[in-house]
Amino acid sequence: MLAATLGAALVLGAPAALAGTAPVSPSAPAKAFAAAPTSQSATWAAGTRAYLVITAPGDSTAVRSAVTANGGSVFAHYDAIGVVVAHSTSGTFAATMRGVSGVQKVGATRTSDVPADAYNPALPANPAQSATGSGEPVRADMSQIKADQAWAVTTGSATVKVGILDTGVDDQHQDLAPNFNAADSASCAYGKADTRAGAWRDVGTHGTHVAGTVAAAKNGKGVIGVAPGVKISSVRIAEPGSSLFFAENTICGFMWAGDHGFKVTNNSYYTDPWQFNCPDNLDQAAIIEGTRRAQEYAEGKGSLQVAAAGNSNYDLANKTTDSESPNDSTPVTRTITNACIDIPTELPGVVTVSSMGSATAKASYSNFGRDVIDVAAPGGDAVGIYSTLPGGKYGSMSGTSMASPHVAGVAALLASTNPGITPAQIREKLATQATDIACPSDGRCTGTTAKNAFFGEGQVDALKAVGATPPPGKFFQNPGDFAIGDNSTVESPITVTGVTGNAPATLKVGVTVVHTYIGDLKVDLVAPDGSVYTVHNRSGGSTDNINQTYTVNASSEVANGTWKLRVNDNAGGDTGRIDAWNLTF
Repeated sequence: MLAATLGAALVLGAPAALAGTAPVSPSAPAKAFAAAPTSQSATWAAGTRAYLVITAPGDSTAVRSAVTANGGSVFAHYDAIGVVVAHSTSGTFAATMRGVSGVQKVGATRTSDVPADAYNPALPANPAQSATGSGEPVRADMSQIKADQAWAVTTGSATVKVGILDTGVDDQHQDLAPNFNAADSASCAYGKADTRAGAWRDVGTHGTHVAGTVAAAKNGKGVIGVAPGVKISSVRIAEPGSSLFFAENTICGFMWAGDHGFKVTNNSYYTDPWQFNCPDNLDQAAIIEGTRRAQEYAEGKGSLQVAAAGNSNYDLANKTTDSESPNDSTPVTRTITNACIDIPTELPGVVTVSSMGSATAKASYSNFGRDVIDVAAPGGDAVGIYSTLPGGKYGSMSGTSMASPHVAGVAALLASTNPGITPAQIREKLATQATDIACPSDGRCTGTTAKNAFFGEGQVDALKAVGATPPPGKFFQNPGDFAIGDNSTVESPITVTGVTGNAPATLKVGVTVVHTYIGDLKVDLVAPDGSVYTVHNRSGGSTDNINQTYTVNASSEVANGTWKLRVNDNAGGDTGRIDAWNLTF
């Protein structure tokens, strides 16, 4: 979901509907897929457009015959839900098909031509892999949702499959390969499953980053995902070049998820080219109906869809205008109402996720909406979420794209510890186990602490998902900014009260520092009596930012009193700030 306030998604150049930003990663089910006719491989023609032709579920033979009789060709069809993906160069195709007996809706899915690549898709590149040394520190986003505590109970079950519906996934990445499920991976670009080996690979970087947050392996390298013991599959629904996600691609992805036993899917995008699809528009009405049926099919097969709320800082409960659509041609400003929906995040049954920048704050870019947002999770703000990138690399990105996979990971833990759980039951547990977050002093945030426009039911809790309760202790935070100048020292205080006795031997110190050269920095925790505990000492070289949770043995220190985070800059040329820090006793 492209953020109006944050610019184009990633570094792909083209307008895209990704919900992430550039760096600041018993028996077989009945198959719903049918082989496409050989005519689809005919030579591509300029002016070819794609359409959804909606009919009653069941045998679509008559409708498919009508497609070919009226100047179209059948590219794919999903009889289980009554959806035919048709191509045509005729400007009257949709109008003509709407008059055919048995046809319920017809709609163009794009305002641009279907690329020639659709008829002979090129396989994405398989990037060379960079080696990474040992070390995978627990990062602040994981401790924020108690994923690090959940791992002591379970890292998730390898029988649980999570589908990454995105730009693709680098299955060769050292942190993803141990958990990657190639047998259930495919490309759904253009709306038809492509099962060739490697068709699932990343045509950008976004999907690989998302995959790492869900289930990067706990293998001593790089990062750890929320559910590092589950299996992930890639269903690439982004088209190469444009990185756009059209409705037929989403439909194909949901049908694949249902037929391949995905317990959870993550959807960090909106369905192009319309940011919002309105039922009074004939084309968009077909998109709504087709994607809704596909989501219901997937859920009926046991699959829960989790989706990003979007990055336009937009109130989804009070829609008035859309200025970003269509994003595959020339956007225009149009008046809309709440009847218009963001797909897939506002489809019935989908878990809608907003992004948090800290443990108590909505990320500046995150969409919101009373009774629209279901739950919240870390998505990064000033400091991004650190995860996997193609080629064995790692990097940070911010967006609701990064929040959604945290929730998908928690949902996967729920499925791991509750075999046989239904999608509806997972939705309920995500809500009831979430940590309530009160509204800030912002008039746009309406509702109660228990449920409001910014955070929905609250921030997801991985520890509760695995059936454990948080250990006794209290959480204290200073979210204030403290500037770090060249060759200077700055301290940020936290006053601790109401804690009996000494601090624990496993005091958790969450540190978020924005700085362009962390090799300049020494970071200390200063106890109330002045004792100093060094947590970072000029390591990391030219790497940007510290976003990490450290464990300190502070058992000799009285807990109550003023603790300080002291940051000392030891070189010129780079500055930054303490963005926030916290203590968990």
